Amino acid sequence: GSDGCEKPVYSLRGAAALLCPLLGACLWSAVVGYKPVIVVHGLFDSSEDFKNLQRFINESYPGTNVTVIDLFDRSSSLQPMWKQVEGFKAAIYPIMQNAADGVHLICYSQGGLVCRGILSTLPDHNVHSFISLSAPQAGQYGDTDYFRIFPQFVKSNLYHFCYTGVGQLISICNYWNDPHHRDLYLNSSDYLALINSERPNPNSTEWRRNFLKIQKLVLIGGPDDGVITPWQSSQFGFYDDNETVVEMQHQELYLRDVFGLKTLVARGDLILCTVPGVEHVLWHSNETVFHACIEKWLM
Repeated sequence: GSDGCEKPVYSLRGAAALLCPLLGACLWSAVVGYKPVIVVHGLFDSSEDFKNLQRFINESYPGTNVTVIDLFDRSSSLQPMWKQVEGFKAAIYPIMQNAADGVHLICYSQGGLVCRGILSTLPDHNVHSFISLSAPQAGQYGDTDYFRIFPQFVKSNLYHFCYTGVGQLISICNYWNDPHHRDLYLNSSDYLALINSERPNPNSTEWRRNFLKIQKLVLIGGPDDGVITPWQSSQFGFYDDNETVVEMQHQELYLRDVFGLKTLVARGDLILCTVPGVEHVLWHSNETVFHACIEKWLM
């Protein structure tokens, strides 16, 4: 046609080549609007820490409604995972209800596991992209800076602390996954073993159905994270009892498709994005990570 924007892009010159797609994006935004983005923070964070991420989103998709949920900040993030799931769910649900076309979830670190709990237990959620940003999805096993809250005698026997008595009242213990004490983990984990359907759970069929309502699952992580241990846990890989990492596609929870990972792969809706050179605390403020792993899934 006579409209330059309809011709192949290589036939356009200079400014027109740049402006047509840009104007198209602006018009598209004005007509359709972008889906709201909800951000759930991690351990010891607060909503203040996500200003860069909010800026990246609004630079790429002007006018996007970005909400960083301001709950369980700093030391309050040590509260039990199910308590956090219920709290974040109550804050997120009204945003979902006001978004006829659905929402996107970006969930960082421990927040990635909080979001799994929300997506599993909320039958009428309308999440399109669930973006898990360096979250210990298969559990955590390793002494990192985050365990400075524990005295040394506890750290050296963390499995004993986490799997008996009061341990399960602390968020970290809810996803502590000791490969040398697998039976204790399976019997004692009040959170991860349940949402992973690694032990019998009467809700597992319903939770799986709810979780699979997402359109895309984006799993972001990298070898220089320094906190998530093993780093492959961010993509559902984990240690065997020799501390050899077994990748997601060889994990029993994948092979048995207990909560839908294999189904998501078959649908073409599971995306792995691995970025080297990023430390754990920098994932959400790294522009390269945003453009490589997040941006395209917020359309």
